[in-house]
Formats: sequence, structure tokens, C-alpha cells
Amino acid sequence: MAASTYSFTAELWEWEAQAAWHFVSLPEGVADEIEERYGHSAAGFGSIKVKVSVGTSHWSTSIFPDGKRGTYVLPMKKAVRVAEGLTVGDPVEIELRVI
Repeated sequence: MAASTYSFTAELWEWEAQAAWHFVSLPEGVADEIEERYGHSAAGFGSIKVKVSVGTSHWSTSIFPDGKRGTYVLPMKKAVRVAEGLTVGDPVEIELRVI
């Protein structure tokens, strides 16, 4: 199956826990399409491998299903947040490619 690329803007948020994890939630339509096309091949915890671009930052990671939010969430590592000047509540322009 060919890789699929998605472009969207989503708000940066912080997970309410001891560790300061930051995420963006995928828009419902994007999440639904990814689930339909790739959900059957998900790895541990339902993760799906992706390559991500935000501004001039590019990295590989995984998206994870979040039952509470009803979508996939994308972790935003600190190095990217710092490099791109992102803080909680900021809109983030994302290009995501399922690999």
C-alpha cells in the first residue's frame, strides 16, 4: 500500500500527568481515514509509524489511538517545540506521512 500524506493544523496540548508530554490531536477525518487504511497493521498500543514535518523540523515517530479523545494523538518532542517556538495552545501546521 502506498504511503499517505496528510496536512492539517491542530492545537498543541499537554497531557495532564507527572511527565510533561505534549501532543496534537489529529482531526477526526484524518484519524478515521488512517484507522480505515492502516489500523489493521497497527503495532503495540495501536501505534502507527509516521514521518512528520513541522516548519523546518522533520522526524519519525508513531501516532497513538486516544479513546478519551476519539482520535489519534501525535507526540511533539521538546526539541521540535523549542526549534519551532511552540507552546501549549499554539496552532501547529503539520505534514504527516504514514510509513
